Amino acid sequence: MDITKSSALLPGTLDLLILKAVSLDRLHGYGVLLRIRQISGEALDVPQGSLYPALYRLEHQGLIESEWGESENRRRAKYYRLTDAGRQRLEDAGAGWERLAAAMAAALQATPGEA
Repeated sequence: MDITKSSALLPGTLDLLILKAVSLDRLHGYGVLLRIRQISGEALDVPQGSLYPALYRLEHQGLIESEWGESENRRRAKYYRLTDAGRQRLEDAGAGWERLAAAMAAALQATPGEA
């Protein structure tokens, strides 16, 4: 599923996915794309045109930090890692999404007799 075509995703979803991916390991931009695809069970495919502005925004907000390094194919790449503020945002947003998912599951399981 291309997340840019999904009307089911709410604002802030991409940021949360990036924070989660970067929390698992220090990653360069393309590595973030691959990690999101991996942790979503291949269900989410983030377009590069959406990823890089989001990385910039998260870095500007102090939620991730970057440093230049060398990629696996010996090219210069910018690597990202989570800051303490980013870890806190991930924890808070993750808890909010879990509450929302539980509420949606309950609502969708409602039967006519319960309404």
